[in-house]
Amino acid sequence: MASEDNLNLENAIQILPPSQGLEAVAPALSQLQENVDVFFQVVCGFFVFFLQCGFAFLEAGAVRSKNTTNILIKNMLDVFIGGLAYWLVGYPLAFGEGNGFCGTTYWASTGLPDQKLALWFFQFVFAATAATIVSGSMAERCAFNAYLIYSIALTGVIYPVVSHWAWSDEGWLTAHPYQDFAGSGVVHLTGGVAALIGAIILGSRIGRFGANGKELRGHSVPLAALGGFILLFGFLAFNGGSQASISQEGDAAAVAKAIVNTVISGCSGGITVLLLYRSGLFGRPCTWSFLMAVNGALTGMVSICAGCNVVRPWGACVTGVVAGPIFLGIHFLLPKVRVDDPLDAVAVHMGGGLWGLVAVALFQEDGIVFGGTPEVLAWNMAGALAIIGWSGGLCCIMFGVLRLLGILRVSPEMEVQGLDILKHGEPAYPAESWQENQYNGSTKAEDVINRNLYLPPNMSAPWHPSWAGYQYPVPYPGPSMYWTLPDSRKQRFAAAHRPNHASAANSKMSEFYPHDNGPNFDPMSQIRHHDMQDLKGHRGLRGQRPQGYLNEAFDDETSKL
Repeated sequence: MASEDNLNLENAIQILPPSQGLEAVAPALSQLQENVDVFFQVVCGFFVFFLQCGFAFLEAGAVRSKNTTNILIKNMLDVFIGGLAYWLVGYPLAFGEGNGFCGTTYWASTGLPDQKLALWFFQFVFAATAATIVSGSMAERCAFNAYLIYSIALTGVIYPVVSHWAWSDEGWLTAHPYQDFAGSGVVHLTGGVAALIGAIILGSRIGRFGANGKELRGHSVPLAALGGFILLFGFLAFNGGSQASISQEGDAAAVAKAIVNTVISGCSGGITVLLLYRSGLFGRPCTWSFLMAVNGALTGMVSICAGCNVVRPWGACVTGVVAGPIFLGIHFLLPKVRVDDPLDAVAVHMGGGLWGLVAVALFQEDGIVFGGTPEVLAWNMAGALAIIGWSGGLCCIMFGVLRLLGILRVSPEMEVQGLDILKHGEPAYPAESWQENQYNGSTKAEDVINRNLYLPPNMSAPWHPSWAGYQYPVPYPGPSMYWTLPDSRKQRFAAAHRPNHASAANSKMSEFYPHDNGPNFDPMSQIRHHDMQDLKGHRGLRGQRPQGYLNEAFDDETSKL
């Protein structure tokens, strides 16, 4: 077939006038080849850009509902801030002409040829990905001003310098056999180390550790699931698009190989984590965890980034299988040393990225497993140490200074109440949307007032319904609420039927109603969102259990039915 195509091309050239022979066709073919490569980069960049949507959904589902809007706007600003910072200084440092350490030209795209704009776009979405990794590990307690500062630093300085080392023609790692095709080290290790340093210096969320500390679960598995699926999809373009061209000999095969290996490694990592977590080897409940499986698959895809174009499919499978225990090990180790990472960003990206740099040296065609020399492994470890030193060192300085200035973390009272309302004025789930009439269709005034009494804690709120016009749900200083099934006698809580605190049968509902002064809570006895002075005494809550309604209370109650 190839010979027939060449014959047709030669015949087409022969019928052209002599002045329009091969010399006239060659420039057109060269231009077509260049256009195809540019189009390939742009289209792959579109799909990698869609990773931001996946990160947004994943992080929104992994945080508590009171911080959903806050994490969403941070994911959006990773793009907005990253776009400007990478345009002004990031791309010049990464791919400008300079020296082995960084570039020194193309500031604000000055002098940048139009043919390189596709590369700018593709590398910009990589930079935004590195910044988003950090926002997950510091979720729910990082101050907004501090976020703006570290987002600029990551996309404008920290990540671009690392990408110059490994991917620029002048980089010092490029001159040596350092192998990192799609960024296990450049993107994921850089972001993972920054996430670890940020989580350590920022400190844990209130209630995560301490005498009464407990796991603080996210509020929506479906949101996290949607984000996870989008990330799995985007990784195919992340790795396949790193070929950066499609018109040269062998490009298509390399892209296909990278995508297939990414799929195999991700599947292997997900299955491995699912089975290990179910086995109970880590001392946890033996459950088929969806969220753990998704993170295992993401760790497998992160690990294969470095060598997805040079390893065989079985090597990709082994890479994913090993990535699973690495993820679980870091996942269970960090809480032991009191590092709070709500998104497991450190386990997925730092653990997976570091293993990926080792795996490519082992399983590539002429790697150690095939009798090759350890030269690639040595240079990959040298590159990993350089990345850890650069990213970790600058982040230690940056986050340390922000903490000393007192602008790294929100106040304890703001953290307890949630950031959505106080910082953004846009609750992800407004109080008005919690009026669940489907659980009580009665139109009696008494029933309307008490329509939400039997809802689970995540669907009800500890305040009188008459407050709904001006009061949002806020945590309250008391025991966790419990959900109780409706009374079989269909009695509602009028004055004559309120729970009797002395009755053993109503012990759970007595916790639900700590004040028996009305059909619901006494409004004046509860903390309102504007009574900030009442929360001043709660600054000592750091490291203690947060006082508020918790989804775990619903889980505890249903487990006893």
